[in-house]
Amino acid sequence: MKCLSALAIATTVAIGVAACSDAPSSPSSLGGGNFNLQLKDSPFTDAKAVFVTFSSVRVHRTDSDWTPLTFANNATSRTCDLKKLETATDVLGAASLAAGHYTQVRLVVQSATLYFDNASSGAACAPTLNVPAGASAALDIPSGEVKLNREFDVTATSTMNMLIDFDGNQSVHQTGPGRYTMSPVISIVSMN
Repeated sequence: MKCLSALAIATTVAIGVAACSDAPSSPSSLGGGNFNLQLKDSPFTDAKAVFVTFSSVRVHRTDSDWTPLTFANNATSRTCDLKKLETATDVLGAASLAAGHYTQVRLVVQSATLYFDNASSGAACAPTLNVPAGASAALDIPSGEVKLNREFDVTATSTMNMLIDFDGNQSVHQTGPGRYTMSPVISIVSMN
């Protein structure tokens, strides 16, 4: 009987020590919430359409690695006509994230093109967009990445919406006749 009592006490102590441990819980035991990255645009006045193709969007959690956001319909890229987002917003990417503290959102811009003569038709954002007729110019993107250093927390069953504003006039610069460069200027408008 004394052996059973000693075993019961030892088991209780072991469970208590494990429960009070300072070791972090795994993400699966922390639960999680949803994250939506929405995009809008401040106008670029010199073009009728501004196509920007994003190849990835990722978020970074302090105690983990980068988590990719999913584009609509699981597409491998998402192209947006920023001119159409002057009066609307679009979900650039979304994901279910593990609960925790996040420090950065990173957008990778694959390509960008200006269209001067005609507006585009169709959706504001999609895996591919119909190219408008007329004169166009490719935008050189020196960095190719946009880093948004904004911290936020994801809790179990929460939904976090981050709205970002792509500033066309500050992002696009003419570098010579028919030559343009894009240094993306993006600000966080709201988080809720």
